[in-house]
Order: sequence, then C-alpha cells, then structure tokens
Amino acid sequence: MQKISVEALARQQLEAALSSSNGRAADTVYGGHEKILRQSVMAMAAGTRLSEHQNPGDATVFVIGGCVRLLAGEESWQGKSGDLLIVPPGLHSLEAEEDSTFLFTVAKYRD
Repeated sequence: MQKISVEALARQQLEAALSSSNGRAADTVYGGHEKILRQSVMAMAAGTRLSEHQNPGDATVFVIGGCVRLLAGEESWQGKSGDLLIVPPGLHSLEAEEDSTFLFTVAKYRD
C-alpha cells in the first residue's frame, strides 16, 4: 500500500507552478498512460489557462485550493476549495482565477 499526502503534494506543485514559466505544474499520483484510471495533482498560477482540448474519458476536477473556471462551449462553472467539477464530454478548457491546486481524475475510454 502507498500513502500520499495530497495536500502536501498540492503545496509542492503550487510552488513549482509559481516558479515555472508557463505557470503550471502537475504530478501523477496514481495510474498513468498504461492505466484506465489516472489521478494527478495539478497547480496553476492565477491567470493561467489550459487551452481547449478533448476529454479523454470520464473526468473530474476536485479543487483543493484557490478558484478555477471550467469552460465548455458557452457554459462555464466556477470551482472553489472543496468543490468537485464534473468535466463534460467534448471540448473544454480550464483557467485559474486565483493561484489554484486541484486533483484531476480521469477514467480513460478504452479503444
């Protein structure tokens, strides 16, 4: 069994994001490209955006700290600490309204 402090990892990732030229940092804590389920702790500096991309499967964003906005077409949803955003199928983007950390979970569709 492996135990990971998501909060400690979120602090580390936020520190890395704030010192990064692109304002982002991420660390996969479970799964990866070879697994169906993948969980990553991600951090984004305020004003940073993940550009529009296709959803690879069923996905959620659990906001650990800060405030993010999930955008899909004409719709958008704000997530603050403790909120769980369910990523809609199709194209979407994510932007940090504040320095933010979140747990991104995806169950990839099988080919």
